[in-house]
Amino acid sequence: MNIVNHLKSNGLAAGIVCARGVTISPSPTPLDERLRALVSRRKQEDFPPPDLKNSVRNLLRRGGFKPSGRNKPASEYLAQAAREDRFPFINNLVDINNYVSLYSGLPASLLDLAITGEAVSLRCGKTGEKYVFNEAGQEIDLAGLICICRDEGENSVPLGNPVKDSMLAKLSASTRSVLGVIFAPQEALSTEDLHSYAHLFGDLLKEHGGVQDVDIQIC
Repeated sequence: MNIVNHLKSNGLAAGIVCARGVTISPSPTPLDERLRALVSRRKQEDFPPPDLKNSVRNLLRRGGFKPSGRNKPASEYLAQAAREDRFPFINNLVDINNYVSLYSGLPASLLDLAITGEAVSLRCGKTGEKYVFNEAGQEIDLAGLICICRDEGENSVPLGNPVKDSMLAKLSASTRSVLGVIFAPQEALSTEDLHSYAHLFGDLLKEHGGVQDVDIQIC
């Protein structure tokens, strides 16, 4: 897996988790109970903590994006959903991704590796770039937003971001390998902390996703 982070100078650190041989299913009872316990805890808390919340938002602003309202970071959306008793329980893989985000307070993406390919870059979206993010066909304007992109020679195609992932790269019944990305502001946590969150992601995929081998990178 070849990952290039073009936004290190903007303060982005990324925890990358590549897992092959996944199996999509309803969340097994131990995972479901673990996630529900975390949701119950977060319901009572002001989470993410203000310092972390502001650091993540500032990271997203550096390219010119405005992370508020419907465009708030996914980590904030999940925490708010927990407080409002509308947390989404989807399937084992999506629940793992959401657990890591709700646990860490950092936005995380989980994409189909068959769509992202083995050469991926992190960059800001360009003016005019957008993609569909839901089944209703709604689009998100990617200008200035941190994006996970599939590299195609001199070009790259945005497929995910810390707010909403594309429909094109979302998991499906045919997904067999996944790429997870945790988006972190360098100023807010250490490399060791990000590494521990990435390993948590990988361990949960092994335990509840049928994965035998996980590749973890910090970039």
